[in-house]
Amino acid sequence: MGGQPSSERCAIPTILRDARVRTLLLTRPLDAEAITNGCVRVSIASGTSESDERALQKFQLSIRTANDIEIVAPTPAGVRHGLTELLVLARHSHLQYVTIRSEPAFAVRGVLLDVSRNRVPTMRHMVEILDELALMRCNHMQLYFEHTFAYKGHEDAWQGCGAISPDELRRLDELAHERGIELVANQNCFGHLRHWLQLPRYRELAETHGEWMFDIWPRNGPFSLCPTDPRSLALVADWIAQQGACVQSKLFNINCDEVYDIAFGRSQDEVARRGRVAVFCEFVSKVAAITRSHGKRPMFWGDVVLSQESAPEHLGQLAMLREHDPIALVWGYEPDTPFDAWVQRVHSAGLEAWVCPGTSCWRSITGRATERRENIANAVRAGIANNVRGMLLCEWGDSGHWQPWPVTRHALREGLDAAWQGNGRTLRQGCAVDQFSDSIGEWLDRLADADIELRSVAGLLSKPGLTRLRNQTALFASLSHDRSTIRSVGHSDLWLLARDRIAALAASMPHDGSLDSLDSQCALERDELALTASMLVFASERAASMFEDASDSRVGVIERLNVLEREHRRLWLARSRTGGLEQSCSHFATIAVKTLAS
Repeated sequence: MGGQPSSERCAIPTILRDARVRTLLLTRPLDAEAITNGCVRVSIASGTSESDERALQKFQLSIRTANDIEIVAPTPAGVRHGLTELLVLARHSHLQYVTIRSEPAFAVRGVLLDVSRNRVPTMRHMVEILDELALMRCNHMQLYFEHTFAYKGHEDAWQGCGAISPDELRRLDELAHERGIELVANQNCFGHLRHWLQLPRYRELAETHGEWMFDIWPRNGPFSLCPTDPRSLALVADWIAQQGACVQSKLFNINCDEVYDIAFGRSQDEVARRGRVAVFCEFVSKVAAITRSHGKRPMFWGDVVLSQESAPEHLGQLAMLREHDPIALVWGYEPDTPFDAWVQRVHSAGLEAWVCPGTSCWRSITGRATERRENIANAVRAGIANNVRGMLLCEWGDSGHWQPWPVTRHALREGLDAAWQGNGRTLRQGCAVDQFSDSIGEWLDRLADADIELRSVAGLLSKPGLTRLRNQTALFASLSHDRSTIRSVGHSDLWLLARDRIAALAASMPHDGSLDSLDSQCALERDELALTASMLVFASERAASMFEDASDSRVGVIERLNVLEREHRRLWLARSRTGGLEQSCSHFATIAVKTLAS
């Protein structure tokens, strides 16, 4: 960013506060002068090389007076980014006289939203998400599909799940394109397919219906397609053809992650003969070839090849994918994810790599603020050091997708800001946006880290023998455990400390003027934040009570749980489809059972 703000200020042109104008500015950036009655002028400055994707998105914003605002950029994309900066600044009561020059650290700044684990947004909310992502300078978006896309001929797999129809995806693609966002097709084409493979029609395609190990956790039942069964590829080909036809993007994420069950079932002999990585790469290569036949460039998660059990020589097997020119998505959601080493391995195999950190919102309700920031900063540093083109920020919905949209948005804001700034820091004032004041963002982060000391000692809540808890907060994990387990984790003082912190935070939620508005959207967000605090209060008090010798009122606990579930249901329907709601609410029943068993 160049130029220093003057201490002088000017009134914000009233027209910039108009919601309709704000949307028009994002969707039709070169009409800025007409839309704003001439107070904002835009111009295209030529001279930037078309091969420099980052420089093509740069802009210069000059605010001279309230009616003399100019944005100069080499492309319409740069103009749009300059307008987002102006619109963020316009949220304040006055504009500073300033000249701002900026360009992104990553050419592609993407977001992946999980729409397969219970929560599928309504079309209205999807449009709101697109508007907010555009203001965060996101230019790439994926909706993660397992069984929630309405494939023709496969109605038994998606009916009742709130599936997004082909027409809806086409409409979302149009709306995203208008906002400068590339909507990319996405379908898991290998693992995470339990919903499909439990159905009689697809049962024979599963690798196994028996017992297997998901990393260090025992599992049973179907999960992945059998990679040695030709019928698996026929099903995948149908998915790719149908969904790929709904979007303009030439990319298609085939996923293919976490296929731990391979070698526990039908492909066991082949894996014993050739190795797990070789069998994996061969199947992914065939899926990639199908993707290419439909004019799409494949993307896939690189965890199977990059995992610790994969010897360095296995990377050579990645060469069979090279002819399809895929993008390897290098992902990890903890501060110690070795992004740098993994990206270099992918590059040494001759493939393109993107870095993929996470929001750390899932399995938490509030997110994990410290882990999220360190994870994102690590990914940004590694990406820049290795000249990586894209960063994809992942927002998953494991265990009921209980985190509300305001929590997710706050995390997306941080990650996308870091992808633009490129300095490993986040939340530069005036760059990314959300509805909250800084005080509410800080409050959310403090709530998210209320149990941070417990997370370093609560591994037992995930797996016997583990010390550090990963991929979830201790309070969220404790909800699925009874008294005996919780009393074995950490010291009682740590649980009491978390409880006291949360009680104090819940009683002191900042009052943002925007959230006190009578506007229905602001009222919704106020209620979502209130439920977030109430859920954490319940979780902390429940866990702390496990250390008390006096018998607690279990009936009272269940009554509180019922109240929380009713509010969860009400707020769910304000943004999300009914499909998946019952599955999300089933976790309340699990908590009740564990509580009564204590």
